[in-house]
Amino acid sequence: QVQLVESGGGLVQAGGSLRLSCAASGRTFSMYAMGWFRQAPGQEREFVAVISTSGGTVYADSVKGRFTISRDNAKNTVYLQMNSLNSEDTAVYYCAAVVSNWYPRRQDDYYYWGQGTQVTVSS
Repeated sequence: QVQLVESGGGLVQAGGSLRLSCAASGRTFSMYAMGWFRQAPGQEREFVAVISTSGGTVYADSVKGRFTISRDNAKNTVYLQMNSLNSEDTAVYYCAAVVSNWYPRRQDDYYYWGQGTQVTVSS
């Protein structure tokens, strides 16, 4: 059983930055691929980024060059640094985990989910 707790969301002006954190319970964090997804009002949840067990990363085209996913296995934490935010980034952001050595990008690929953290970008 893995529990995920996101933090770091909030209200930011367009062009600003936020860093989200996702703390995981358990002793096998390094075995998990960690992903970030987001869901805007009235829209389906979408993939944002994933980091593999080896530290490789994949990003959605909409955030490439602006967002950076990273992990600290010693702290059981994955991060999402978000720069140059715009109103289209407004959403609830979720982290997710699955035991995998690849780069899962579909919701159905993930087994554990956090409760989400709200990010609101004002224009």
